Amino acid sequence: MTQATLGDDELFGEAASEMREDVESSLEAGWAALPEADDVWETDAENVLGVLNGLNSALDAGDAEDHLRDAKKWFTMGQRADAFDDADDLEAEILDLEETIETVADAGEQVSELTATIPQLRGTLEEAGAADADADADETDAESDAEPDPDADGTAEEADAD
Repeated sequence: MTQATLGDDELFGEAASEMREDVESSLEAGWAALPEADDVWETDAENVLGVLNGLNSALDAGDAEDHLRDAKKWFTMGQRADAFDDADDLEAEILDLEETIETVADAGEQVSELTATIPQLRGTLEEAGAADADADADETDAESDAEPDPDADGTAEEADAD
């Protein structure tokens, strides 16, 4: 083998090692950019809307998608160059990170929908409660108008006895 060939093989080995490190560091940064579990689970809100707004803010994948993209880019380049001896672990971690980011995004969309729905639902229920209260008040007024006052002249007791 010539000196140039040995140098090329050594350089390729270094490049392959650096590509693997780039993929691993991008994956590590991607995992770190995801929301903390406690941020999603715990809340200090006083009502449901506050909880949903806090949860919606917590369900932000941040820069995780950018780091995932970088990891995929370096992984694809290394795979096509046949630079990795064993890339199954990297591929599996890329898929795990991708699925986790999708789960966070899906949960965020669901929370956003609830955040929009809950105030509308509250308004509808308040209107229904006000309508029920008005109907109950009208019914009470109608009953008191229809029933004679039992203490007025004693005729109500006689009517009840018949």
